[in-house]
Amino acid sequence: MDIKITQIKSAIDRPKDQKATIVALGIRRLNSPVTKKDSPQIRGMINKVSHLLKIEEIK
Repeated sequence: MDIKITQIKSAIDRPKDQKATIVALGIRRLNSPVTKKDSPQIRGMINKVSHLLKIEEIK
């Protein structure tokens, strides 16, 4: 299963670790979705910055 991740809030004025997590997820700009394979590692990264993201599961 895949996960569609879209950043809906800015990472400006966020801690460095949250900015790094956004970059590691491959997100480049607001409202530009990326698709990732569902894994525990990706889920952990999503949980860390979930307040900045919109998540959709793709079957």
